[in-house]
Amino acid sequence: MRTSERTAPEVTGNPAGTGDQKEIFSSNGVRLSGVHWAITAALVLVVCLGLPALWPRVETFAPGPDYRIPYALSNDYWHYARYCRESAGDDQVLVLGDSVVWGEYVAPQDTLVHHLNAQAGRARFVNLGVNGIHPVAMAGLIEYYGRAVSGQDVLLHYNPLWMSSKRHDLQSEKESRFNHPKLVPQFWPRIPCYKESGAKRVGIVTEHYLPFRAWSNHLAVAYFGEMSLTAWAFEHPYRNPLGKVTLALPTPDTALRHEPVPWTEKGIPQANFVWVLPADSFQWYFFQRAVRTLQARGNRLFVLVGPFNEPMLEAESLAVYRGIKEVIEAWLEAQQIPHWVAPPLPSERYADASHPLGEGYAQLARQLLEQEAFAPFARVGEATQLAAR
Repeated sequence: MRTSERTAPEVTGNPAGTGDQKEIFSSNGVRLSGVHWAITAALVLVVCLGLPALWPRVETFAPGPDYRIPYALSNDYWHYARYCRESAGDDQVLVLGDSVVWGEYVAPQDTLVHHLNAQAGRARFVNLGVNGIHPVAMAGLIEYYGRAVSGQDVLLHYNPLWMSSKRHDLQSEKESRFNHPKLVPQFWPRIPCYKESGAKRVGIVTEHYLPFRAWSNHLAVAYFGEMSLTAWAFEHPYRNPLGKVTLALPTPDTALRHEPVPWTEKGIPQANFVWVLPADSFQWYFFQRAVRTLQARGNRLFVLVGPFNEPMLEAESLAVYRGIKEVIEAWLEAQQIPHWVAPPLPSERYADASHPLGEGYAQLARQLLEQEAFAPFARVGEATQLAAR
């Protein structure tokens, strides 16, 4: 019986490394020419620039009169920039500040902005407050993400609470956590308690200037619980990340974050704050920097200072605070900036040292609308003023 012959497969290369056969290598890699690299770079550039610019066309965002940045989006600065653009207009007063403006102890329908609009009889004021935004971070927020705040009427709030200790003033040498570290200066001036790595700081700086980086952070905050897409995919390897991008942003919180109880009913004792004086304060220095940035952009500015819950302070601390108020007011007068250093509200209308409750905001709005220097910003007729009183 004849045995069938099997043809041996053709051998390419010389695995043994001997003989005269020419060695042949194969690879799945693709080598790009100079033209191909240029095309790839152009495509990447189009994606990086185009997606952030086109995203507002597909993601629903329709802020109403009582809109405020949802607490879940407090660190979403791309969204804040978009809200600034949506809010800018000849007939608007943009109200900037921390959680006192935002409304820490009240619903959106009970904030200072709400009561100003209600008493002025028109939806002219816009709540651009951000929860936890201290003046150092506010200066960065305005510089990098508030560029649309240009040629506007602006009500800027200053909360002296941020000068009430070295820790609040970011001056403690010991590393400590604080709000909005991405918005503080990453290299200079040095923030003593900020100990982030150099590589992370460089990444933060690029986020300030590259729209794609800020937009990527927006996706992470709005849809992935502040996780990067890579980190989320690692934890959820079998889920489609596109399913998380619903294009429906979180809405302003209607549920209260804290029970709206006066501080006197919480058992909070009087405080003896170890104040940082304005001449030595990071927070005051950067508030002045924010003022100059807003002025340089052609905004018409009104500054509201306080009101602080002075009955909560012990006598020594109160005396220092009153001296600080005088320095702040003197600087505003020297700069010829329209302002009002608000007297304290009745103490039972505060939830803590600086946050009013709903009745406190209503009273503050009435008093502010009565200020002669504020009249050009309010544009309230005489009949409306009388009704507000």
